[in-house]
Amino acid sequence: MAVNGKLYRRIADSLAEAIEAGQYKLGDRLPTERELAEQFGVSRPTLREAMIALEMLGLIEARHGLGIYVTGNKRPLSAPDFEIGAFELIEARRLIEGEAAALAATTIDDEQIADLERLLVLMANEDELQGEDADRDFHLTIARATGNGAFIATVENLWELRNRSALARNVLTRARGLGLEPRIVEHRRVLDALKARDPAAARQAMRDHLERVIEHLLRATEIEAVQKAQQETSARRSAIAKRVAI
Repeated sequence: MAVNGKLYRRIADSLAEAIEAGQYKLGDRLPTERELAEQFGVSRPTLREAMIALEMLGLIEARHGLGIYVTGNKRPLSAPDFEIGAFELIEARRLIEGEAAALAATTIDDEQIADLERLLVLMANEDELQGEDADRDFHLTIARATGNGAFIATVENLWELRNRSALARNVLTRARGLGLEPRIVEHRRVLDALKARDPAAARQAMRDHLERVIEHLLRATEIEAVQKAQQETSARRSAIAKRVAI
């Protein structure tokens, strides 16, 4: 098996090699995600990251209500380096931004609190991309409020990785396509803890928020959820087309 430091890549490489060796043939159904997670001794997010990487390579396909099937038996000669996955990023952010929030609670000033209040309003924008920009600025404002250059650079880099990594972009785009769950309440909890200058509450509120993001990404990458979203989108388009035709 190819040596790679990323856990999801080691799993993806192992499964890809099993497919190429004929252990799983074209048209075969793979074990369930739960079975594979137990086999490799990893969490659901890590296993999901590996499966999405294999899907992007054209080796597998998730079929609604049926499972995951082998659709290719050779990796592309110029297989991309998927770099950091979305689940990896969120797990790292949960640890790092939790501590950044705790430190910020002891250093944040009134002007930065006002900036966070403003961004919280912008975050509710119906335009998802504008809402995401406000979300990013909210987190970066907290990092900058620490006054710690290492925290600031680390949090900025983690957000930049979202766009630089093909795998992270794939997962986050799927989540965007399914719509965002209400996030104002979670960010309000973080902001309230910062206003109270309560490090423990700020840390916990940030960790809880990012744990919810992981759960959202898991649901967003479920084949059933994708199918449902596609059906709902198709229904909305049909309804709009009928109204236009009247």
